[in-house]
Amino acid sequence: MLIQWFPGHMAKAKREALEKLKMVDLVIELLDARLPESSRNPLIDDIIGNKPRLIVLNKADLADKTATKEWVEYFKQDTKAQRAVSISTLNNKDVENIKRELKDMMAHKTQAMINKGVKPRAIRLMILGIPNVGKSTLINKLMQKNRAQTGNRPGVTKGQQWLKIGGDFELLDTPGILWPKFEDQLIGQKLALTGAIKDTVFHKDDVALFALRHFMQHYPGRLQAFYKVDEKQFEGAIPDLLMELTTKLRFGEDYSRASEKIIFDIRGGKLGPYTLDQVPVKLAEAGEGLSE
Repeated sequence: MLIQWFPGHMAKAKREALEKLKMVDLVIELLDARLPESSRNPLIDDIIGNKPRLIVLNKADLADKTATKEWVEYFKQDTKAQRAVSISTLNNKDVENIKRELKDMMAHKTQAMINKGVKPRAIRLMILGIPNVGKSTLINKLMQKNRAQTGNRPGVTKGQQWLKIGGDFELLDTPGILWPKFEDQLIGQKLALTGAIKDTVFHKDDVALFALRHFMQHYPGRLQAFYKVDEKQFEGAIPDLLMELTTKLRFGEDYSRASEKIIFDIRGGKLGPYTLDQVPVKLAEAGEGLSE
């Protein structure tokens, strides 16, 4: 399966972000905690360059907690990111923690202005990330009002606007940016499973097969608990498991409808929190891994 999706408005968004970058003090790189590596956009490194950066792993409530902690530690070692945190926008304390992190990152610059007798201005931010990582929801939480349009589908934010966050921050809202081509099709499948890619551009059975394989490998027991099947008898034969689930879900031989249900069950958290990306070996060897 070859997934490629790069609408014209995303190419425009990249150009606009590059043009506006010099106007901001720091950048929030927003990732999906369920796939911290796969939801990193290679184009964003080119855009951000050496600009101060806070990596935020959003939707931590949907992700494997142990894996999320490992990823935060991993990103803290990244020389391109001064800070890294995980959050759920459902938790107001998490959102307030972002504000504290940002102020702390800019404390030296703020103090320098005070020392010169200049009243510190609002910290200017830019949030960048691929579609459907929760950018609009985070903006609304930061502002404590519904100013940014939200939706559980990629590509909702189409324009670019400056938003005030109290008297401390000014935020340049930008559309999500997806890279032109997935060199690794596994990344495309992961993004499709979590909803970062429009459902009309991929084959649902391919993504469902990937999902079943991942859950059998990393979260044994989840499928049996939710769908009441003995997945052990299908080890090494994932298509047979999909066929069994299609029958069990009463879809006859309509594998596409069964696949769609499996995808949406996983997206909705019905099979529990999960993480699709494993931390690189240098941390995994420390004795930690994905947990049940």
